[in-house]
Amino acid sequence: MTLHTFFVADLPAVPWKNGGGVTREIVCQPPGAGMDSFDWRVSIAHIASDGPFSAFPGIDRVITLLSGGGVHLSSADGQVNHRLGSPLAPFAFAGEAAIHARLLEGDCHDFNVMTRRAVCSASLQVLRSACDWQASSQGLFVAVQGNWQLEGAGTQMLSPQQGLWWSDAVMAWRLIPQSSDATLLALKILR
Repeated sequence: MTLHTFFVADLPAVPWKNGGGVTREIVCQPPGAGMDSFDWRVSIAHIASDGPFSAFPGIDRVITLLSGGGVHLSSADGQVNHRLGSPLAPFAFAGEAAIHARLLEGDCHDFNVMTRRAVCSASLQVLRSACDWQASSQGLFVAVQGNWQLEGAGTQMLSPQQGLWWSDAVMAWRLIPQSSDATLLALKILR
């Protein structure tokens, strides 16, 4: 079993093809999978201008505003019409939807989860208090604010903007905030 830790600031920033932002990939599984063959992928995007989202047929997406002015998501067919303006409020949509993003008040940073619908699904929660996290074979935690103590296979400490992920090892956790403002994004990948 391997735990992979990361700091958001250390993740390489890759420009989008349309020039509207950059993505910092946290994990893409299975290892070596490309954008057309991944089972699940997690990243943080910096949206710098209005424009279309890339279409991902067969993929379910969850987007969560982390910081900035937010973005309005809409599709030409009217299936999607969502104001992503409140931080830490996950919004799910189908990856094949032709989404146009319009910035609300300046640029923003978003947490993105993509899962291949035929293979797996995502359960994303925003945690602010201690809890027992049920066992799963794949998952990820990111400390958005405050420090967190994670008790699983040993004890792990996460500081703000630090995270960890694991795959192919069943892990259960006790998640304990270390301050009153602590906030954790907790992702479980279900097969």
